[in-house]
Amino acid sequence: MASKIEVLDQKITTFTQHGIEYICITDMARFKHAERTGVIIGNWMRNRNTIEFLGIWEQLNNPGFKVIEFDDFKKQAGLNSFTLTPKQWIEQTGAIGFVSKAGRYGGTYAQKDIAFEFASWISVEFKLYLIKEFQRLKEQEFQQLGWDIRRNLAKINYLIHTDAIKQNLIPDTLTPAQISHVYADEADILNVALFGVTARQWREQNPGAKGNMRDHANVQQLVCLANLETMNAYLIQQGVTAGERLQQLNALAISQMTILSRQALPFTGLQNIDGGN
Repeated sequence: MASKIEVLDQKITTFTQHGIEYICITDMARFKHAERTGVIIGNWMRNRNTIEFLGIWEQLNNPGFKVIEFDDFKKQAGLNSFTLTPKQWIEQTGAIGFVSKAGRYGGTYAQKDIAFEFASWISVEFKLYLIKEFQRLKEQEFQQLGWDIRRNLAKINYLIHTDAIKQNLIPDTLTPAQISHVYADEADILNVALFGVTARQWREQNPGAKGNMRDHANVQQLVCLANLETMNAYLIQQGVTAGERLQQLNALAISQMTILSRQALPFTGLQNIDGGN
């Protein structure tokens, strides 16, 4: 999936392929001259220092790199008659440091280290801003990945939780509507233990919100919720009543949220639940 960053008012596309992060140097070249991107990239690749850099990078990262063809290019680099394009470099050396893409996000892409080298050739200032914005993008992606992993963990634990409900709390004689009510009641035990409100109360308090309260939970709450679901499944299997489970789960939520919040976001606290339902 492609992403965009903005460097000195120039939008630049990035994407990852086979674990390699690429940045569009065609977009970068537009910063220097919007109508001559191919010429700018070609002039950069004619440089002997560029050829040596590209060759060393490929030898370090690409077992299939054709060194003999690389040596031929290196011998010609710097001559007035020498020309080279990313496409020629890819086809003749088996390079993986460049990727040519067509379509919506078309252009020449270079692995991030190569792209940063190209940015130096364009402008030192441009390179520094590019690195800063690229790092910011990676931090955002990492944070989102962490949230997704924890959200999926909560969903997986929810399957364990609902299986325990099915095996221990739902007789075969219940109607689908009654079964749904049992699941909702058990979900609300977790909701009250962690969030202090039922799903219905949360919807009444947040009429314009999309999704449910769990979709709006922070990372710490999602981690805690996953643990509560596992614990509740165990308590159900042990035959503990709903009221007793609510109190134990609430105490566990308070303990875990206090610990988790010390490591990240400020914690506003949870209310102790004195009675069960």
